Amino acid sequence: MNKYSEIPPHTWKRAIGQGWERPYTVRYPSNLDDGPFHGMPLGGFGAGCIGRSSRGDFNLWHIDGGEHVFKNVPGCQFSIFTSGQAYALSTQPPEDNTLQTWQWYPNVVHSPTGAKTDGGTYHALYPRSWFVYENVFPLQFTCEQFSPVWAHNYRETSYPVAVFLWNIHNPTNQPITASIMLSWENMTGWFTNALKSPQVKIRDDGSPVYEYQPRWGESQGNYNWLAENDQYLGCVLGRATDNPIQEGDGTWCIATVKNPQVELFYHCQFNPVGNGEEIWRDFSQNGSLSNSQDETPADVNSRLGAAVAVRFTLPPGETLTVPFVLSWDFPVTEFAAGVNYYRRYTDFFGTTGDNAWQIATCALKECYNWRSHIESWQKPILEREDLPSWFKMALFNELYDLTSGGTLWSAGTEKDPMGQFAVLECLDYRWYESLDVRLYGSFGLLILFPELEKAVIRAFVRAIPQSDDRSRIIGYYLTINSPSPMALRKVAGATPHDLGAPNEWVWEQTNYTSYQDCNLWKDLGCDFVLQVYRDFLFTGADDMEFLVDCWHGIVLTLDYLKQFDIDGDGIPENSGAPDQTFDDWRLSGVSAYCGALWLAALEAAIAICDVLINRPELPNVGEQRSIYENWLNQSSPVYQQKLWNGKFYRLDSESGSNVVMADQLSGQFYARLLNLPDIVPRDRALSALTTIYDACFLKFQDGKFGAANGVLLDGSPENPQATHPLEVWTGINFGLAAFLLQMGMKDQGLRLTEAVVRQVYDHGLQFRTPEAITAAGTFRASTYLRPMAIWAVYICFK
Repeated sequence: MNKYSEIPPHTWKRAIGQGWERPYTVRYPSNLDDGPFHGMPLGGFGAGCIGRSSRGDFNLWHIDGGEHVFKNVPGCQFSIFTSGQAYALSTQPPEDNTLQTWQWYPNVVHSPTGAKTDGGTYHALYPRSWFVYENVFPLQFTCEQFSPVWAHNYRETSYPVAVFLWNIHNPTNQPITASIMLSWENMTGWFTNALKSPQVKIRDDGSPVYEYQPRWGESQGNYNWLAENDQYLGCVLGRATDNPIQEGDGTWCIATVKNPQVELFYHCQFNPVGNGEEIWRDFSQNGSLSNSQDETPADVNSRLGAAVAVRFTLPPGETLTVPFVLSWDFPVTEFAAGVNYYRRYTDFFGTTGDNAWQIATCALKECYNWRSHIESWQKPILEREDLPSWFKMALFNELYDLTSGGTLWSAGTEKDPMGQFAVLECLDYRWYESLDVRLYGSFGLLILFPELEKAVIRAFVRAIPQSDDRSRIIGYYLTINSPSPMALRKVAGATPHDLGAPNEWVWEQTNYTSYQDCNLWKDLGCDFVLQVYRDFLFTGADDMEFLVDCWHGIVLTLDYLKQFDIDGDGIPENSGAPDQTFDDWRLSGVSAYCGALWLAALEAAIAICDVLINRPELPNVGEQRSIYENWLNQSSPVYQQKLWNGKFYRLDSESGSNVVMADQLSGQFYARLLNLPDIVPRDRALSALTTIYDACFLKFQDGKFGAANGVLLDGSPENPQATHPLEVWTGINFGLAAFLLQMGMKDQGLRLTEAVVRQVYDHGLQFRTPEAITAAGTFRASTYLRPMAIWAVYICFK
């Protein structure tokens, strides 16, 4: 039976092995730039993930929660034998002269006439991707790869597994024999930080960093063994240990299905950094392997690989589907030394670390059912004729970050039955769930996995009353060559910026970033209140327990924020320092950005009071409602008087700047999104939006890149040396586009969205979408959380 499904037409695609003439490069030398060969990640949320690029190489290793390794591992490979020829299916041969006997897939194919063509096409539509191999083999080979990720699925979405469904068709009039091999290196023990207490430093861009030193290549004690039952066959790759399981300990498994139509072969031990002859000699001759079961552990100088192959003869016109599975079981995530969490999938497979075979056989049994779930989830969106194809592509592919963003998802506890969840701000700013960033970047999680979204908000609720009296310098001052004041890490009552970093204690030690003193930020408390009410409304407006849980945090943070209303006009003032999400951009007095968020947050707080007014366990709700209403009544006219200039809202009330800020009315967007009263008159909102679209987008580099954060009316810079104002922030652009659609400016919203999508997916930024791009073709902060704001565009498209 042919269980193959067609490739949707809305994928991101690229010729296998094709390079980029002018890919984006990193703006700051200290920032991460792995180059453009990134493919869709494979793996469940919080389970660790791997990536396979359009060259066919496995090169991304996010197996250790929150940490990043980008490195081609040539022994981890699919290979094909047929008609006397054999190729390892990567166009990237090893650079260290290993596996010299292997033949590598061509990225350019020469036809008998001398014409050049490519060897096929890579397609991606998260969580599925495909390799279509063409012009090399007489058979037609397509490999579909995916993990069991689909909306509202809180079980399989956590699994550490990748499925590879091979579809093989014989278009000729002759029977053809072929073989597919999956080889894998035993990397057990590699993915943990050898520096148990890494020193934190401040780098050239002012961000705190710590060194990550994986135990790469340290394979002593690793060994491989055959696993088999009446349905499945595989090789398990693990390590002998008598100690309690620690981070990095566990097992890998490669496996396939027994089938009367195929022959199965295995080789449980080869040297993946040798010449590769042990398995290539037999495989390249006839597609077989030696069926070796050597379980000798690796010594201090050895590394081990294993391989499984499936050989078959396909009659003319026939089609066959051959499944392979890769699974891994590394149950422990360690933060600071001794701070360990089990991963969510251990709720279903246990914590022993020896269950990779059980996970693999589960995947082989369920993979077609899983794919059906994915198709059913995506189908209503993919079939919408009003959504452009490029939008459907980007909408799903931007969800890659939920897998690849250093994602954590802990095992369930009595306090958190579904576990705790977190995604990094990005790989350069390695701290979790930055609240200002997720104001836009959390829409995908909210819509598709609302229980995980609420788990993140609950973590912020718990953190608001906490304090951390450790003091530290502020990195921003180092970048401007100015003496830094000392700042407390976390002040009680302040909403934290983030939920901590992988080298400390995520969820418990917050405010890891030290680029600015986030206790002084004027947007974080507002962001928190707006996200609480948004999450309540968008999950049915009936989860009273969630709203009650958040109430104390709302009261604390709004009281804390109000103390920055120095002149008593009702609106907290910006201090003249970069004290909000644009943390290189100085705002003074009442600002359009923070002021609008303040007004919207007060409206949201009043609406929350109306919901909770009769709760007996909250006797002071009515009193708080009166306070918020008084603040709002005082603030609203001040915002108009101080900032409206007849066309748009001024950057702030004290700097004298004439810049048009793209995100000046984020609060108005949120007010309308939450069915709250407008915080500014509709005609003024439309005027401001029209001005932003014209100045920041159309007149900034002719609309090629997207909307700059802040320029003058003619699209020119107010200060050519400025950083944030002249960057195009991908997530802010998607948020602005959502606002345009919300206000009836559909064509403008789509045009802006498409400009940014094209920059990302046409210039080698796919599956590492950055925070910022520039007109010089550079980027900053890859694998960023905020671009999932494209799901806000989707909401406002309805």
